[in-house]
Amino acid sequence: MRVSLPHVRGILSYGASVPHARLQRSAIGSFLGSGGGKGTRSVASHDEDTSTLAVAAGRQAVAEQRDRVEALWFATAEPTYLEKSNAGVIHAALRLDESVPALDFGGAARSGIGALDTAARGSQRTLVTAADIRTGLPGSPDETDGGDAGVALLLGDERDGPLLAEFLGSASASREFLDRWRLPEEAHTRAWEERFGEGELAAAGLGALDRLLGQLSLPRGDVAELIVTGTSTRAITAVSRKVGGDADPLAATIGNTGGTHPMLRLIDALERHEAGATIVVLHLADGADAIAFRTVGSASADQRTVAQQVASGDDGLAYARFMSWRGVLTQQPPNRPPPIRPSAPAAARHADWKYGFVGSRDRTSGALHLPPARVSFKGQALDDMEPAPMADVQATVVTFTVDKLVYSQSPPVVFAVVDFDGGGRLPVELTDCRPDEVEVGSKVEMTFRRLNMAEGIANYFWKGRLVRTDSVRHAEQAGAQS
Repeated sequence: MRVSLPHVRGILSYGASVPHARLQRSAIGSFLGSGGGKGTRSVASHDEDTSTLAVAAGRQAVAEQRDRVEALWFATAEPTYLEKSNAGVIHAALRLDESVPALDFGGAARSGIGALDTAARGSQRTLVTAADIRTGLPGSPDETDGGDAGVALLLGDERDGPLLAEFLGSASASREFLDRWRLPEEAHTRAWEERFGEGELAAAGLGALDRLLGQLSLPRGDVAELIVTGTSTRAITAVSRKVGGDADPLAATIGNTGGTHPMLRLIDALERHEAGATIVVLHLADGADAIAFRTVGSASADQRTVAQQVASGDDGLAYARFMSWRGVLTQQPPNRPPPIRPSAPAAARHADWKYGFVGSRDRTSGALHLPPARVSFKGQALDDMEPAPMADVQATVVTFTVDKLVYSQSPPVVFAVVDFDGGGRLPVELTDCRPDEVEVGSKVEMTFRRLNMAEGIANYFWKGRLVRTDSVRHAEQAGAQS
């Protein structure tokens, strides 16, 4: 569909979240005796799910635009809940206004790009979030070639602020055929013989791309980057050869992140191209969707790019631990009671603290209270507090301990007491780190994670994560190479 709107629509901001953990594909082959391959894939940690990945990406996208979001959409093929909305917890963690609708686009690998296209052709300032955690049977292509990631893109028009990319138009091809499917109660995807899916997807993809280029009167040679994504490797390869699609720069390091991959590659392309470049994304899933953007501006220099997140990953994850995180391999737990389910009424009463990480500050003395309190510890003023959002405030480790006995999917657990910049002290659990990386004085930032699952309820809260400077990243890379 060619865009004919009174105001130019496009991308106002974006964010991407690539998990810190990486699994070397060779580790799969070493464990199973065959398969694996070269490179790495990104792996969501035991305390991450698609909702937390979307929150991490969304925090980047709304860092300076939180009050301007008019709608929140979340797309995933791996939701934490069915029937209950998953977008709601993202809405709460991002501290969006209650009037902002939080809606799920769920179930299919096509949902993410569909949400992006719908938002681009709409009239609201819509935050489109998407995340996927790709898995498969041990040693399968879905496991070795898959990857985990989250993305967020804020769509609006030129009146809402400077655009980073202008939306040019889109085209689709919908067909009903059975190539990949998974029943709600199943953990792994089933697939028909790949040559059948390749033929159907290739025909749909070529048709959608031809329509888009024709509608825009856009010669293929004027496209700076043509991104071809999907869940069928054969179909991606076949279509890329015919249309001259660009090689996937993330395949060897992150893997194919499913329905999130078209947006992840779009963000990566936006970060690499100068203004004036035309980028076309063609996604092959249950048909095909093609969408075109032209770069206009650049994101904040302080924002971590996809390339930086790729470079800072830790590829030391053991395959056995990966299988434990995925629930394939059940380990003997410590002799401690398992976690009990969180109270729904208590979570609702303290939603600002639990999901938004909002403390309280005494208006008289300025004392910061974590968690929020009614009575100030400095002067005992009663009910004279103002909200103190702390999710974006860094902290410093003042002491820590390594607990090998506490209940966890990934022992040992590092607990620390941290002092926040500007005031406030809190005991927190640290994540995405090894015990030998932590020391007194380490800087940490807050990240939204899942503490545990108990009786089918995801218990979310905030953890600390080491702030990894360029020197730390370089040291990690040097250590990995040695």
